[in-house]
Amino acid sequence: MPYFADLILPLPLDNRFTYSLTEEEAQFIQPGMRLAVQFGKNRIYTGIVALIHQNPPEVYEAKPIHQILDEEPLLTNDQLKFWSWLATYYLCTEGEVMRAALPGAFLLESESIVKLSSEINTDFEELSDDEFLIVEALQRQSSMKIQEIEQLLDSKKVLPILNKLVSRQLIDLNQEIYEQFKPKEIRFVKLNPAFEAESEMHKLLDELSRAPKQREVLFTYFSLTAKSKKPLKVKKLLNESGASAGVIKSLIDKDILEEFYGEVDRVTFTGEINSHEIKFNQFQEKAFNEINQNFSEDKVCLLHGVTSSGKTEIYIKLIERAINKGKQALYLLPEIALTTQLIKRLQNYFGDKVLVYHSKYSLNERVEIYNKVLENTEKGKIVIGARSCIFLPFRDLGLIVVDEEHESTFKQFDPAPRYHARDAAVVLANMFQANIILGSATPSIESYFNAEHNKYALVELNRRYGNVLMPEVEVVDIKTAHRKKRMIGHFSERLIEEIKESIKEGEQVILFQNRRGFSPIMECNTCGHSPQCPNCDVSLTYHSHNNQLRCHYCGYHIAMQNQCMACSSNEITTKGFGTEQVETELKALFPDQKIGRMDQDTTRGKHAYEKIITAFENEEIDILIGTQMLTKGLDFRKVSLVGIMNADNLLNFPDFRAHERSFQLMLQVAGRSGRTQKRGKVLIQTYNPHHQIIQQVSTGDFKGMYAEQLEERYQYQYPPYFRLIRLTLKCRDYSKTNEAAEWLARALENVFDRYVLGPEFPPVARIRNEYYKNILIKIPKKQSLGKTKKMVHRILSSFRAIGVYRSVRVVVNVDPQ
Repeated sequence: MPYFADLILPLPLDNRFTYSLTEEEAQFIQPGMRLAVQFGKNRIYTGIVALIHQNPPEVYEAKPIHQILDEEPLLTNDQLKFWSWLATYYLCTEGEVMRAALPGAFLLESESIVKLSSEINTDFEELSDDEFLIVEALQRQSSMKIQEIEQLLDSKKVLPILNKLVSRQLIDLNQEIYEQFKPKEIRFVKLNPAFEAESEMHKLLDELSRAPKQREVLFTYFSLTAKSKKPLKVKKLLNESGASAGVIKSLIDKDILEEFYGEVDRVTFTGEINSHEIKFNQFQEKAFNEINQNFSEDKVCLLHGVTSSGKTEIYIKLIERAINKGKQALYLLPEIALTTQLIKRLQNYFGDKVLVYHSKYSLNERVEIYNKVLENTEKGKIVIGARSCIFLPFRDLGLIVVDEEHESTFKQFDPAPRYHARDAAVVLANMFQANIILGSATPSIESYFNAEHNKYALVELNRRYGNVLMPEVEVVDIKTAHRKKRMIGHFSERLIEEIKESIKEGEQVILFQNRRGFSPIMECNTCGHSPQCPNCDVSLTYHSHNNQLRCHYCGYHIAMQNQCMACSSNEITTKGFGTEQVETELKALFPDQKIGRMDQDTTRGKHAYEKIITAFENEEIDILIGTQMLTKGLDFRKVSLVGIMNADNLLNFPDFRAHERSFQLMLQVAGRSGRTQKRGKVLIQTYNPHHQIIQQVSTGDFKGMYAEQLEERYQYQYPPYFRLIRLTLKCRDYSKTNEAAEWLARALENVFDRYVLGPEFPPVARIRNEYYKNILIKIPKKQSLGKTKKMVHRILSSFRAIGVYRSVRVVVNVDPQ
């Protein structure tokens, strides 16, 4: 009886593919292992075994596998189940989930290598021009990749030419598989055991009397290894002895020292555990007991605790309980910036049980953490990181903490799967029968709605820790201030006064402006022209630090123009402002203060967040300007003033969640102020001081905002009353995008009738020379979600079968944020 394996391949294919196995292979291979298999004419991919069975495929003949890559499964059965759920729920393929879930180093792919054959005896006269070019190039270099030959001939169709050359035995085609993960190795040395006896050692030192440098290195080696007989890192020996690498090489060549390589972890914890017992106040104690009560009833728990009420301490205690039961714990955060502060707090408490996982880590570091979670050792019982953590291979998950659960950054935008980490975490917890807690000072309307309708349990914590008062919020009307000439640049006199006051008291200030760069629009005063991006429908943003105009969508940039590109007038002004301009104005207003900036431009490196946050904590920065990275749960003890530079650009945004978002953002940024004994202050600059949301922020009225937004969502049929699926069509051809969108919208309307909105151009309708068009499907509560998705999938399959629309890509986004 033949055996077969169904494989998930890292490609956007709807089906798993079946390969044939020998009986021996079938005995060894288990679901979750990686196999290298041929797919297509000459590409080799890594596939994950999903199922082993004995039913041959009906439509095609199963190919044999290429090689087995693992001794043990790399994925657990729970992960395979979870992948399958994600693919079904978010209308994507398991291959796309696989690409997102596994560190790239696990996905081996072949690169076809072309080499000249050893016995060439053909007359070159017979070769075509392209064939001659390839042979000539291969005579100059030993081997080439297929991609390089495509570039050489400037053509994608090189395989037929290569096949001809292979048939004439002029070239060889080899498949090379690259194993990308390499354990980190460090070079060690130890003394040759022959010299360990004291008499031999003295003899040796006498022999080296003419080589003082080598003797010096040996003395250093003895002093460093006197206490432990462990091998010594070569780097350490070089640093301590001050010798050159050549001296150590001589000692190795003389067989006095022996060298070898040892594997070490890339990510290690070197500090001390220095945090002791956590003392709860009565409100935390009450909340903690309520949470445990709800956990015993297997409920998802929503913790609504005001900013600075001590939610993190509750999480730490819950994690401790889970670990004491021998379980694993997962702590999800929306931003990498946040992880830097929390890692320290968790490591101070749990030491090396904490592992960190996010996209700023290198491939190899991610592989190491993945393997540690898979092995489920004592090290790494707690994983902390951003949304991709939900893909780690947990064996025995006991608790998931989703902190700042309202954050839209939990949603993956590109590429697929476009999952929401909070919602996926709820499903993951259910699979493991684990407890899950969602925490926030400003819960999302959907979560709060679930709590009100008994789907989640709600625990409230509405006192700040140490009974510190909530910050005092003051709204500054900059419309009147402009009219009365009471503005200096983008600062109202009131804000400058407060900044001066805070600095005089020796306290720190945070200023929030949700736009990076210097100025979003350059405009000519003569003809009104403003420089646009040639690839996208947006104006270029001016960045002063490198004097460039940049597009924030595609990265296009040109040098700053001194005259108008349309009419050559010299009268160019800037409109609007970003974090860079705030920084420039501040430096002019407060030349003696240390000013820092935290936005996408200043946090590109791996440790950039850490440096800025640490500098601010250590009071090396007096005033910190930032975008929304600053708003997320960071805890700075000495901030007494928070200024929101312009609240209006948050509110006037074409999105049904804009008001909820701006309320959350402003309240969160306000919560960074006055976290110790003294009451903090928040100043909101706005042209519209009577706006309902701004009034609600100033009184901290979450319930009022929730009730009002819920009423609007009910009226206009939005979540939590309706589910949404957004289809975005992209194509370089304007009219084809329009036609395809019309066809798809009509097909959907035939089934879903009035619940289909669009097709409509989004606010930015062209990005990277591709035109975008959106269609929105609303799904009422009573309608089956599963059936709806099957229907959408069927319509999309019909759409993709139309040859004319082949160049139009459709991106499906379930529960768009």
